[in-house]
Amino acid sequence: MEALSCCIANSRSFLLGLLLLLASAVFFTEAETHHHDFVVQATPVKRLCKTHNTITVNGQYPGPTLEVNNGDTLEVKVTNKARYNVTIHWHGIRQMRTGWADGPEFVTQCPIRPGGSYTYRFTIQGQEGTLWWHAHSSWLRATVYGALIIHPKPGSSYPFTKPKRETPILLGEWWDANPIDVVRQATRTGAAPNVSDAYTINGQPGDLYNCSSKDTVIVPIDSGETNLLRVINSGLNQELFFTVANHKFTVVAADASYTKPFTTSVIMLGPGQTTDVLITGDQTPARYYMAARAYQSAQGAPFDNTTTTAILEYKSAPCPAKKAFSKSFRSPGKVEVPTDIDESLFFTVGLGLNRCPPKFKSSQCQGPNGTRFTASMNNVSFVLPSNFSLLQAHQQGIPGVFTTDYPAAPPVKFDYTGNVSRSLWQPVPGTKLYKLKYGSRVQVVVQGTSIFTAENHPIHLHGYDFYIIAEGFGNFNPSSDTSKFNLVDPPLRNTVAVPVNGWAVIRFVADNPGVWLMHCHLDVHITWGLAMAFLVENGVGALQSIEPPPADLPLC
Repeated sequence: MEALSCCIANSRSFLLGLLLLLASAVFFTEAETHHHDFVVQATPVKRLCKTHNTITVNGQYPGPTLEVNNGDTLEVKVTNKARYNVTIHWHGIRQMRTGWADGPEFVTQCPIRPGGSYTYRFTIQGQEGTLWWHAHSSWLRATVYGALIIHPKPGSSYPFTKPKRETPILLGEWWDANPIDVVRQATRTGAAPNVSDAYTINGQPGDLYNCSSKDTVIVPIDSGETNLLRVINSGLNQELFFTVANHKFTVVAADASYTKPFTTSVIMLGPGQTTDVLITGDQTPARYYMAARAYQSAQGAPFDNTTTTAILEYKSAPCPAKKAFSKSFRSPGKVEVPTDIDESLFFTVGLGLNRCPPKFKSSQCQGPNGTRFTASMNNVSFVLPSNFSLLQAHQQGIPGVFTTDYPAAPPVKFDYTGNVSRSLWQPVPGTKLYKLKYGSRVQVVVQGTSIFTAENHPIHLHGYDFYIIAEGFGNFNPSSDTSKFNLVDPPLRNTVAVPVNGWAVIRFVADNPGVWLMHCHLDVHITWGLAMAFLVENGVGALQSIEPPPADLPLC
């Protein structure tokens, strides 16, 4: 009997130890590597009663949603079977020391030529929430894009009640034409490009457009449940309002950073921005419109003045859809904002006009009064190289590709938001980078201008998140506006919407070596040159230096 009792006791101890081991394995699961194949190809897509040979990934519009956990590695082999050059940008991913995988054409890589391929490989480090991926060549991202969802590590949880369902909501723009032809015509004529013909939700225009009703997106919800909507503005050129009839949102995250929750009935997103909202099924079971519509900040500029819809549908809802149609973001708690600043920069952003060059025909100068549209930061209109990528030129010491004399402030001080002299309308073209030492604490004042017209600019920085410590209207005044800085719980973002005729102040630590593009995420503006790039030098040792280029990095 004693031997039997001993065996039972030992068995219990063994089982208890095994259970503890299995339980601990749940919490210490190794990070995974996710492999995906993206085939960029032309696919027949019918919208607004017409079929176009549309550039897609894997024949899908929008493209595949990728889901990973914080700490996982992504390997995505991109094969280009389309007739255009292509690259893929992983919007908002920090790309720590893996700048070769960032994706902007001629900045961190040469494009993937038709028939070629390239494998993007990077690890998600300390990020969770909603991001996205998109083409970063010409205007291909009009249809080449998808969601990138980063879940917490196994054993971790959201800082809010776990939602019953999670749904990506991708807001987009659709042209009843080839978007590449649209931008090429604008470049050829010097005029503004034609505006889109529809907005879309998850690739569908919705009930209010021709030939679109039967494909309207339906998002399910049950009475009493709380769901998470991961809203992404993947449109090219338009800030968008988003709302759901008769419902309120609780905003819990933006640009894959958690926020102090707040309630609102409508959110506004610039192109490239993401916002996570909780929505509760607390209304009479029915079908309610979800809607997105343009926020147009530039006075007199043409825009697509239409509304895209989807449907929030309760279970057993017999009713037809109802045709009814900020608060500031803050981090959840106190954060460590850089205080002792090493680099204090002041960047003006805005549009301009170039005089028609002598050898140009009038058909090539169809901007206002026979000019050509342009755009700039600090009066420099950014020009991409064509023979090497900027990162390759930096890494290999190739001369003549770029200079490092990008100005820390505009060359001329003026009333940025007032009436401006015509002499300031013409920026200087150049491929100028601003050099930062590794570990530098950087502050950038981004000042909007009315050189041609005042407009909201969603400014995106590759390779970094940054704190938005202040925003305001008019000209930034360091004497009075510094007192408005939020150094306690400012939001962490990768894209800041600089107000119309206003300014924003951001701070970050330059802890990621490489060449990182900073640009307006209105694609028409980056086409005209509203961009610059930081060159962040290597630090000390391998862990503060950019990794060597991959063996299959495309050549120009």
